[in-house]
Amino acid sequence: MGALDGYNVLDLSILVQGPQAAATLHDMGASVIKIELPGMGDLARVIPVSPDDPRNPYYEACNRGKRSVTWSPLDLRTPGGKTAVERFVAETDVLIHNFVPGTMEAWGLSYEHLSAINPRLVYATGSSFGPVGDKAGREGADSTGQSEGGLMFATRIDGGPPVMNGAVIADHVGCQNMVTGILAALLHRQTTGRGQRVDVSLVGGMIYAQASEMTYTLLTGRNPERVDSGHAFVPTLLHTVEAADGWIHLLSGTGPGWPIFAELLDRPDLAGDERFLALMLSSEDRAELVAIIDEVFPTRTLAEWEAVLTGAGVRYGLVRDYEAIVADEAMYDNGYLRRVEHPDGDRVVIGTPIRMSETPLEPGAVAPELGQHTEEVLLEHGYTWDDITALRDEGVFG
Repeated sequence: MGALDGYNVLDLSILVQGPQAAATLHDMGASVIKIELPGMGDLARVIPVSPDDPRNPYYEACNRGKRSVTWSPLDLRTPGGKTAVERFVAETDVLIHNFVPGTMEAWGLSYEHLSAINPRLVYATGSSFGPVGDKAGREGADSTGQSEGGLMFATRIDGGPPVMNGAVIADHVGCQNMVTGILAALLHRQTTGRGQRVDVSLVGGMIYAQASEMTYTLLTGRNPERVDSGHAFVPTLLHTVEAADGWIHLLSGTGPGWPIFAELLDRPDLAGDERFLALMLSSEDRAELVAIIDEVFPTRTLAEWEAVLTGAGVRYGLVRDYEAIVADEAMYDNGYLRRVEHPDGDRVVIGTPIRMSETPLEPGAVAPELGQHTEEVLLEHGYTWDDITALRDEGVFG
């Protein structure tokens, strides 16, 4: 039994921000109905592994365990389509969508209208730029969240060009912010009996994710300068270095532990150097230390460095690719990766990285086929087979 057992979620969203939020609620125990466009479905369905492999990583990752109903957004303006939404909402705890602001309102399905039908409804919406302002009506995506939210600027190295993060991090942060708002709204509802609207955005999430770094600008009136691969304004070692067979990221080494680290670097002559006995380094001292590290680390393998760094208490992290992560049994022990049964054979899926002792999270194993549960869900909501036929004739459901 999950923490949200008995809660019903209506997921109208596409791609990552909204679908991953709904998937997280599913893993917490909620029942999730996903509404999709007939013939195409969630846009994530058209992003394949490759031209030769039609499987859809984005859809699989964000929609396991949900039930799919096909539903044409263009026909929500029809009497049958709008009535269907209203009937669904009457039994829904949480509605999620990430349409451009104003879209649901144009269809007559605003928060105000739907909350009048179900005052307990938590209506969560994700956008690219926020619900108000001169950019509110613009379409965007994860990359625009990264660019306009400052992350591409912050990810550059050594004054180079802006760099896009290799993961859809703006979407994911938007998802987590949405889940946080939804859970808070459900908690508030327990004491007041009233739902509320929850708004999150990609740009807003990126700004909040960089609150510490951006506060530097608020305090100083200038942008922080990126130094090598370290942090913009935390002048510790923080350095990514190449070993004989891979890369290691160093978090520490200077300060009280410097004499031991100096020995590991084959520089016992520097063990008493006051410059490196300090945690915070000047740019000149850091550059000198980085040059020493860059010369020494390629002489040993990752396994050799792991042994000596761990033994010396130096904080570090291996720079791992996805294949290495998938092969690490500790990821399964912690539930970050889960082995599940699937109709196509046993699979590994991404687990939700939250552990709860009394109500453990359980990821779904199977993402639904497009419209797989349309009739099942409609019948549960009081429709007859004649009603379903009429809706299909009207073009509301696929």
